[in-house]
Amino acid sequence: MAIKTRITEMFGIEHPVIQGGMHYVGYAEMASAVSNAGGLGIITGLTQGTGEKLASEIARCREMTDKPFGVNLTFLPSVTPPDYPGLVEAIIKGGIRIVETAGNPAKWMPVLKEHGITVIHKCTSVRHALKAENLGVDAMSVDGFECGGHPGEDDVGNWILVPRAAEELSVPFVVSGGVANGAHLVAALAMGADGVNMGTRFIATQEAPVHQRVKDALLAATELDTRLIMRPLRNTERVLVNAGVERLIEKERTLGSAITFADIAPEVAGVYPRIFKDGEMDAGGWSCGMVAGLIHDVPTVKELIDRIISEAEALIRQRLPSLVD
Repeated sequence: MAIKTRITEMFGIEHPVIQGGMHYVGYAEMASAVSNAGGLGIITGLTQGTGEKLASEIARCREMTDKPFGVNLTFLPSVTPPDYPGLVEAIIKGGIRIVETAGNPAKWMPVLKEHGITVIHKCTSVRHALKAENLGVDAMSVDGFECGGHPGEDDVGNWILVPRAAEELSVPFVVSGGVANGAHLVAALAMGADGVNMGTRFIATQEAPVHQRVKDALLAATELDTRLIMRPLRNTERVLVNAGVERLIEKERTLGSAITFADIAPEVAGVYPRIFKDGEMDAGGWSCGMVAGLIHDVPTVKELIDRIISEAEALIRQRLPSLVD
């Protein structure tokens, strides 16, 4: 049984499973493994930083897979923005046909569409999704409160957010946040989505290019082991708790509304390489979803995706029909 949706048709993939862009995780190794397994792998553009490095990573990925893969571009407001012109040029010259965006893609939509690039935009609310739809994005990744990383400021979980998105959106969309297994895929489809996007679950795979201590931390974690940080700055991020995160939370508690980014910079600025590459697990905050509580093994990417699809097929064929009298 094949699960075909508007997303599989749009992206030319076998399974409606997308690997979201993840800082210091979305390298060619990760993206190619997901694409080779029938999903859609994503290289993280901002991890590369420059157009030259991104072009090299795209070329590396092409050597590892002949299947569709995309590039994530997160647009951040900053006085010293990343080299977005260089990154977009690398995407275009590299022949990338799929881009996952986050933040505000308005400035870059014309050039992406001019070059025939399909855009899937990640957002955390229906109102932002509708704005992105009006900008001309082709698909949406709807990110619920359970997600790792930035869940927005509305605190709406996917049981409500996904049906609301189905009520309002015309473009196909996938569910992101709290996804780990076939039951999640079936639930997403039942609520009107066309697939799922996974981040945290893909970190706990054999191919994920992160330190073994990161994978071990996910295996040890429960659904109670994430924390929300930077909420006073309205830049809320869900991270896995550790000593660095507890230091940060204590600063937030002590300084209250007077806190600034400079106060917490030691626990958030530049910590990803230290954690994911060097295994310094108490360096600070790193994005992790509540779905960590459902991670019990470290399979290959293919084993994980095959298991998700087989679980979903069994639910659709066996359990759900048996419930109907």
